Amino acid sequence: MSRPVQLLGCALLVAALAACGAGGGQNGTEGQGKKERKAPTMDMQQAGQRSEAILDGTLAAIHPSVKWAYGAPAEAACSTGLNEPTDTTTVTRSRNILTVVSEQRRGNLLGLVQRYWERQGFRVVSANSDKDMPRIRARDADGFTVSLEVGNIGNVSVSAGLGCAENSAMTYPTGTPGHPGGPKAEELRPREHSAFWSSNEPLRQ
Repeated sequence: MSRPVQLLGCALLVAALAACGAGGGQNGTEGQGKKERKAPTMDMQQAGQRSEAILDGTLAAIHPSVKWAYGAPAEAACSTGLNEPTDTTTVTRSRNILTVVSEQRRGNLLGLVQRYWERQGFRVVSANSDKDMPRIRARDADGFTVSLEVGNIGNVSVSAGLGCAENSAMTYPTGTPGHPGGPKAEELRPREHSAFWSSNEPLRQ
């Protein structure tokens, strides 16, 4: 019943990644309407592995630590502006934080993660400071996009991905929903208590 929360977050990131990967300027010939595309810098397997590494680093940077579970991966075929296939696919991986993060501590979590991403070379490209469903998104020089967002049931998810990687077979970490060794459904609803992150007391600066 809560599954659309995570699917919406993934869909937004996939759309952003596809827009970045399929972009480009005119090829210099008037009237043809085709866009110049950059060659893929890596294949889907490499993009998936790099995305998982980015998420591993992000979660390891959160102190006190939080409990988490793998989110459902997402892939979306890229195409030209004329809907022609490009033999490339947008790859997105995600993690769902199972620790309850109170409204009073959400800003602390977003700030901590943003500072970590910036130290890793990411640049914030959009932020939503909505009280109930804040979100932050950043991108690095290699084209990877990361996001952290709060869903409508207070769930927090972190996603990472690359737009338009070269088509290839992929493997997934054990525990990935929908794949061998993983649960049949995503774990979305936070249920683990933390003396720090679940506290309703504002953090003193």
